[in-house]
Amino acid sequence: MSAAASAGARRAEQLGARLPPLLIAAERVAATVAQGVHGRRRVGQGESFWQFRPFVAGDAVARIDWRQTAKSDRAYVRETEWEAAQTVYLWRDGSASMHWRSRGNPVEKAERAELLLLALAALMLRGGERVRLIGSGRTAPLASGRTALDGIAAALGREDHDAGLPPHIDLPRHCRVVLIGDFLSPLDEVRALVARLTAIPVAGYLFQVLDPAEALLPYTGRVHFRGLERDGETVIPRVESVRDQYAARLEAQQQGLAAICAAAGFGFGIHRTDYPPEVALLALYSALSVR
Repeated sequence: MSAAASAGARRAEQLGARLPPLLIAAERVAATVAQGVHGRRRVGQGESFWQFRPFVAGDAVARIDWRQTAKSDRAYVRETEWEAAQTVYLWRDGSASMHWRSRGNPVEKAERAELLLLALAALMLRGGERVRLIGSGRTAPLASGRTALDGIAAALGREDHDAGLPPHIDLPRHCRVVLIGDFLSPLDEVRALVARLTAIPVAGYLFQVLDPAEALLPYTGRVHFRGLERDGETVIPRVESVRDQYAARLEAQQQGLAAICAAAGFGFGIHRTDYPPEVALLALYSALSVR
């Protein structure tokens, strides 16, 4: 087994070990936010055909398309573009930079991103919407209903991410996409990703999760910085001397992300892991409700 595969297996085992408390925490956060928002369920069916998909547990038998089912050994459901618009595709960055936390901060960025993803999924499912997890080169099976949250959480443990941006996948028109990560990748790469999504077209939201030390660079004196994603090492004799320059670079990155999203009609938000997850989830959910 390669080093990358071994690291992926270890991360999957770690996530699997904490899935029950992670799910409990996600449902608690979702329940807290749900008290302050209204339901999002909408009635009616669309007229424009989108696709056939396999019948899954929780689907009504009346929704089976018997003509398509007769051509295969599986049952199929007919979906419309309205239903595509009711589907939310979720992704969280699981790359090495997300598995870091500063001293004194108990939460890794990856753990907070997973908590927000699951809590948002719980809120969407409560509102009668369907959720899919964007995986490595594919999407996890369509999920709907309360039991779907367990499946989404389990799928998180099976995904192995080496890149800081989601993979190329086929998405239906008019769906919604929520991407959660640190988004410290070059702006040109983020711009290309958003351009691909808007060409489909889809509605999207980018949510940046940062450790407080990444936001503030609170260190003093001589500091040895080591990159987590093959981006080298450097020693800065007096790190306080570059704090203003660092803050300007981070602000330029965030302004660039906001500009890319605004030009595409996407939403953009920022969250620090030393702030309560409920605050981040409420902001994200409210923004999706407006959009």
